[in-house]
Amino acid sequence: MDLSTRYLGLNLRTPLVPSASPICDDIDNIKRMEDAGAAAIVLHSLFEEQLTREQDVVKHHLMFGTESFPEALTYLPQPEEFHMGPDEYPDHIRKAKEAVHIPIIASLNGASIGGWIDYARKIQQAGADALELNVYYIPTALDRDGVEIEQTYIDILKAVKEVVSIPVAIKLSPFFSNMANMAKQLDQAGANALVLFNRFYQPDIDLDSLEVRANMNLSTPQAMRLPLRWIAILYGRLKADLAATGGLHTGQDVIKMLMAGADVTMICSVLLERGIDAIREIEAGICDWMVEHDYQSVRQLQGSMSQKYCADPAAFERAQYMKVILSGPRT
Repeated sequence: MDLSTRYLGLNLRTPLVPSASPICDDIDNIKRMEDAGAAAIVLHSLFEEQLTREQDVVKHHLMFGTESFPEALTYLPQPEEFHMGPDEYPDHIRKAKEAVHIPIIASLNGASIGGWIDYARKIQQAGADALELNVYYIPTALDRDGVEIEQTYIDILKAVKEVVSIPVAIKLSPFFSNMANMAKQLDQAGANALVLFNRFYQPDIDLDSLEVRANMNLSTPQAMRLPLRWIAILYGRLKADLAATGGLHTGQDVIKMLMAGADVTMICSVLLERGIDAIREIEAGICDWMVEHDYQSVRQLQGSMSQKYCADPAAFERAQYMKVILSGPRT
């Protein structure tokens, strides 16, 4: 059974890639993930705010405007909550590279060009095989239009691409007026891969304390439907690779994403829920399904149910809306 795939110019044994999470802070966990079958690992993100040298400036960026927008308090962790600082991060990359034989993908999380440029160089020098830009941006200014917001993403990508030679992926939210056009712009700007989609942590209200609380909910399998739709739509229309993330818990979930056109499938919540050995279980599920349905390789099924090859291309667009409404609820 050939489960190999290719992502960011890297030959991977399988499409199973643990995404950025606190699990990746520990070198022993990274070793365990390799042993369990992870094909590559995305390290926990380094936040843009951590790259600001003065603590007062960091706090200013994190707290500015929260009186007007209480939900902003939950967008990012407080400075004292960061697990790893900018000085430790390159060393963590080096240790991870020494500890395992699979590719290590670094991750930068932010919303502006800021200190990303110099630090992208350091990440490359530390030996990272690729870099994922996790653009975590929630615009709240009433006077900024969509074009300006989209240009922020383009500018960040271009600026980083100019200073590194390693492949660069960009992790996006789905909240664009035209996701297809945004994907095309990033593809033309040089993105080596698009990671679909970023999950913003949504605030909640504590009715006892009357405070806004951070509320982190792990993904459920239903969350995969949004990236599945857009990967199926974008497959074959871009040069950039496509990575699926969100809601992947079983081998069959992974099969669906591969059929939609994903090059890799990124897993996180399932590892937090069931432990690192879930990677083995998911891979076994992939193999069982492929044997049962006479597939010999991942490449055979990649994109086979994308909009490009689907017998009913309208299923991924509005034409399916009336069928769903008229046929009743779906699980």
